[in-house]
Amino acid sequence: MGAGTDTVTSEKAPQRFPSPASNKVATCGIDYLIIGQGLAGTLIGYRLEAAGHRVHYLDAPEQTAASSVAAGIINPITGRRFVKSWRIDELLPEARRLYGELETLLGVKLWHDTPLVRTLFNRGDENDWLARSADAGYADYMEDHPALGRIPDVTVPAFAYACVRHSARVDVSLLVSAFRDRISEENRFIAGSVDYDRLPDGYDRIIFCEGWRSRFNPYFDFVPPGGNKGEVLFVTTAEAPLDRLFKHRVFLVPQSDQSYWIGATSENNFTDDLPTPAAREYLTDRLREVMTVPFTITDHRAAIRPTARDRRMVIGSHPERPRLYIFNGLGTKGASLAPLGSRWLLELLEHGQAPPHEVDVRRCLDLK
Repeated sequence: MGAGTDTVTSEKAPQRFPSPASNKVATCGIDYLIIGQGLAGTLIGYRLEAAGHRVHYLDAPEQTAASSVAAGIINPITGRRFVKSWRIDELLPEARRLYGELETLLGVKLWHDTPLVRTLFNRGDENDWLARSADAGYADYMEDHPALGRIPDVTVPAFAYACVRHSARVDVSLLVSAFRDRISEENRFIAGSVDYDRLPDGYDRIIFCEGWRSRFNPYFDFVPPGGNKGEVLFVTTAEAPLDRLFKHRVFLVPQSDQSYWIGATSENNFTDDLPTPAAREYLTDRLREVMTVPFTITDHRAAIRPTARDRRMVIGSHPERPRLYIFNGLGTKGASLAPLGSRWLLELLEHGQAPPHEVDVRRCLDLK
């Protein structure tokens, strides 16, 4: 899953905000308030701090956020037609660099280079893969005869296997929690909800990074509401964990704690962000079709991915309120999209350079 944030609406006034002057990191620059400290809020906040600005954050940690459930998969080749992820040649180096900086800042391991092995179900799949991998623009990302490691020891045999190169896993949940610890210690984080009728004073600019809950934001109500509910399982086995990502009906993503992330479901029509028995049963049945060793379900989680109707990020300033900005719509590929998206927003904030039209929030005026 991709990653989102988790700000809630409320009729109550928000809790008292720390003074912008209390920021211990910067002594000059613009005062920013970021509403929503998920993946999007964390990355643009870090970039603004590095540029010398004073940044505070408002979020509601008790609410479920996509960032806390996301697998953080970086997958350059996706879909049944084996196409390159959008702008992957640009996304990958930006992601590696930015997550590397945050690893140094926070003292945690976030980026895990991990091969992604996927199954090919029939001769048609195999032919399509081979044809695509012969394309000069694809060859560096695709491997026809991958090393499987222990995959055959714990999963059912497949017709054939292929490998996606330059794949990785980003520990999104660890990033968000470690960054939150840091800004909390510096008195720059407030746990609370936003009152849209009484936006906090004392900030030059406010950036909304609210994930799917941006549908409740009256300032950006011209952005078509999105959201996709995903549910995942966490399981353990008695076997040593795989050393690579594996996709066969579902994703098997080894975690740092020796468990597996299993997922994910996709539901556009939802009424809440709670786990459901139906999704648990579906994922369990799919996993039983794949794994040949016993497994134990240790957790079942759900969250809403922040999506836009045209499946592109939403970045930019309000057309009539230049103090207000938005960074949203990361969807299922948040771990790879957010670094580049946050750079585009920084360039807008610092230099007035508009983001590409396909992600500019103003395109949404034509989508309503």
